[in-house]
Formats: sequence, C-alpha cells, structure tokens
Amino acid sequence: MAVYTEVTDDALRAFLSAYDIGEVVAFRGIAEGVENSNYMLRTTAGDFILTLYEKRVDPADLPWFLGLMQHLASQGVTCPQPVPGRDGEALRILADRHAAITTFLPGIWPRRPQIAHCGPLGQALGRLHEAGASYAPRRPNALGPNGWRPLLERSLGRADEVAPGLGADLSAVLDRLLADWPRDLPEGQIHADLFPDNVFFLDHKISGLIDFYFAATDLLAYDLAICLNAWCFEADGAFNVTRGRALIAGYQSVRPLTAAEGDAMPILAQGAALRFLLTRLYDWLNTPPGALVTPKDPVEYLRKLRFHRHATGLAAYAG
Repeated sequence: MAVYTEVTDDALRAFLSAYDIGEVVAFRGIAEGVENSNYMLRTTAGDFILTLYEKRVDPADLPWFLGLMQHLASQGVTCPQPVPGRDGEALRILADRHAAITTFLPGIWPRRPQIAHCGPLGQALGRLHEAGASYAPRRPNALGPNGWRPLLERSLGRADEVAPGLGADLSAVLDRLLADWPRDLPEGQIHADLFPDNVFFLDHKISGLIDFYFAATDLLAYDLAICLNAWCFEADGAFNVTRGRALIAGYQSVRPLTAAEGDAMPILAQGAALRFLLTRLYDWLNTPPGALVTPKDPVEYLRKLRFHRHATGLAAYAG
C-alpha cells in the first residue's frame, strides 16, 4: 500500500455521499507498499479501506479482482469485501482515479516472520488455491513471464545505477528463465503478492489476507515460490530452511504438490525473485518526488535470485 494521489476533504465527502456508511471520523494515508493509493477510513459505521487504483492496475481488471475476493469469502477465505454504494456499485471515480471501499480486517502483519507464521501461511495459501478453483473467470498474469522482458526494458538503461553490470546480468538471467520456464504445471487463481504485509495475524492465527490486486490465473506452485522468497530469507540474505520446511508442509497439508511442481521449484523461485527485482528496480528509479511511499531495495532480490540458481529440487527449500 502507498499514497500517490491526495484526496481532499471536499472530494471525500462528495464520494462518501453515495454510500450508507455514516460520517467520516478519521482519514489517513497508509505509507506501506508501493502500488495503489490507500487510506484508512473510519466512519460512524466502522473501519474501512479506501483504495485509489494507480500505476500497474488496468481498470478493466478491477471487476475480476473484486469478484475474486467475493468468491473466496464465499468459500471461507477471510479477505476484504467490496462495499457497494446505494446504487449497488462498488467501483467509482475519485480524484480522477478508479476507486473502491473495502471492509477492514483486524490484525497485525509480522514485521519479522517466524517459523510459527510459516505453517499457517502455507495452509492459508493452499486453501486460497482450493477455493479459487471454482472461480471460473480467468485473468492472465500481466507480471508473469510474458511481462518480464518489457518490464526490464523500461529500466535497462539505468539499471547499472543500482549495481554495476546489473542490466547485463538481468538480461542473461531473463533469457535463460524464459527458455526453461515450465508450461505444464497445475494452474489456478493465485494471489501473486502474499508478502508479510498482506497477511494479518491475531492470537497467533491468520485473521485475513489482503491486497489481491496482482491476483491472476497462473501456476499454483509459482505462488508458493513467491512466498518462499517473501517469508523464508534472513535479513543477511541467508535462506532459512526451517521456515521453508514449515511453509511447504503447511501448504501440502491442504494441497499436495505434484512431483513435477517440486522439481520445478528452483526455477519458479528464480522467476519469482526476478519478477520482484524488476518491479522494485523500476520503482526505485521512478518513484515520484513527494509521494507518500517507501520504495524497496531491488538488490535484496538479486541476492535471493543467486541463491535459487544453485538450488536443486524441493529439498533445497524443505531440507
């Protein structure tokens, strides 16, 4: 989450006049994350999240995202729900951006993921994949393998400002990954961004999953590879195999991986590392001045990518 677009008091009052959610009590921007503009909204009816969709979100995809969240909730996955206005519509325009209000989920995201977080996370991801199997609409992953080369090209000319030789290194990695990428693994609806700040805990249990605006139809095991990248590395770049084992065991307790998925995990993890390296690289070089946002260091994912290149099979992550 982040804030790129400011919302004035008058604009907010006019926007909320279409809803039956009471009067504004408090309203503040949320600085975490790097994608959409998000605000914490408290009214006399309760707490909500107001999102203005920015940058990489195609407005044509918004009904798919909101529909997925509604579907997952109907299948027992706790996630934010779109709040419709009096006319029944959840999507509107605010400050020249598409916008929506969603329900607020209580909980705290883990600033320092621990082993105890990883088993429940794996189970939650497995349940999300199982629940998503009955959501029929498909959405190609715009930030999957077909999107990596265009994304690299947007930053290639300045990549070496971040690390010497980075542009050439990423070009070589991308060529190899695209040639080796698996095409015949199980597919379904994936979250595609299940980082710690998108998973809330209460009383040592997951209280909800948020931020589905990168969700897509893609390889299910790729979603697990994203979580291995996001949850299982130490601050010094070392992979924590105990966390990885807990994450994979939790996932497989709900949805067992196929042998082919296990064998492909190192390349899926490389692809996940490259995807986040590329988006972080672009944001690092292009965050607008004055934006209430915290750009994330792309070099962190360069270190992770190098680890995955030397991994062999699922055992590299589960011991």
